[in-house]
Amino acid sequence: MAGYSRDDFDVPVEDYDFESVDSVGSLIDQMSRAGGFTATKLASARDILRESMESVGEQGVLNWLSFPACLCATGTRGFFLEGLKRQSFNVVVTTCGTLDHDIARTYREYFHGDFSLDDIALGEEGLNRLGNVIVPNECYGEILENVVLPWLDEIEIERKEAIPDNPWLGFGSVELCWALGDRIEDESSLLHWVAKHRIPMVIPGITDGSIGAQLFMHRQKNPKFFVDLMADEQILSDLTWTADESHALMVGGGISKHHVIWWNQYRGGLDSAVSITTAPEYDGSLSGARLREAVSWGKVRPEAPQVVVEGDASVILPVLGADLFSQ
Repeated sequence: MAGYSRDDFDVPVEDYDFESVDSVGSLIDQMSRAGGFTATKLASARDILRESMESVGEQGVLNWLSFPACLCATGTRGFFLEGLKRQSFNVVVTTCGTLDHDIARTYREYFHGDFSLDDIALGEEGLNRLGNVIVPNECYGEILENVVLPWLDEIEIERKEAIPDNPWLGFGSVELCWALGDRIEDESSLLHWVAKHRIPMVIPGITDGSIGAQLFMHRQKNPKFFVDLMADEQILSDLTWTADESHALMVGGGISKHHVIWWNQYRGGLDSAVSITTAPEYDGSLSGARLREAVSWGKVRPEAPQVVVEGDASVILPVLGADLFSQ
């Protein structure tokens, strides 16, 4: 049982001095001194991420980014976009919907709505509600089918010409993301930057979304087509077993978060970790599990700098990005 002394607590709480705030970074600096629950955690997250981003260009350093697709239906996609454009992250794990929203928003607009709208009335008008974002049918499923199916035909031809014996061996979601991104010239697209920098983007649940539906429809015409999920796992294995350092920003939970910490257990755990979540810990879900739980599994090293920031990522990430990407 830990013992404490009054001398252990000698840093005073300071009030905010807004007249001296001249940047988002200076505000976050004051958060570290003001305390107030999540504010201190936000400042700690900023410091951990800054250090990991500074070392990401070095040989043998991994900087993981994981997140759910829903944020890519919002302007928060801009945080991920900037991080990939700058190569602040060099391996990504996300869900199939990220591809859906990224491609759809490259060609169409999503619109502001409200959580309290009548969903029956929206459905009758061909409008889909994602939280307080409105996605018309023509801006999602219809455009994705019109764009992606012809791309898959092209990719099929390219693969057969390049690897006639077994064109789909080794063609995992990483290769798929690059092949899709190579066809997007718009710099507002995540896939564009993933392909341009050849950043591995792994989609463990590749069938769980509209792109998965397009893959299935393509397979109806091309029965030998398949996505080699084990090829993705080989890439992650090669990365983690050879990494000298491994750091992670994990937004939300689920399969994306778990894939990051799962692979890092094989190298003794992450060297630093930042988690952002709104999920509670008490139901035992991975989405709500605090990083200290991952220590017990060997997925985060005991000495690793770590922090869990409780809150809405659509608020937290822009604040962090305004400081981390300010130069």
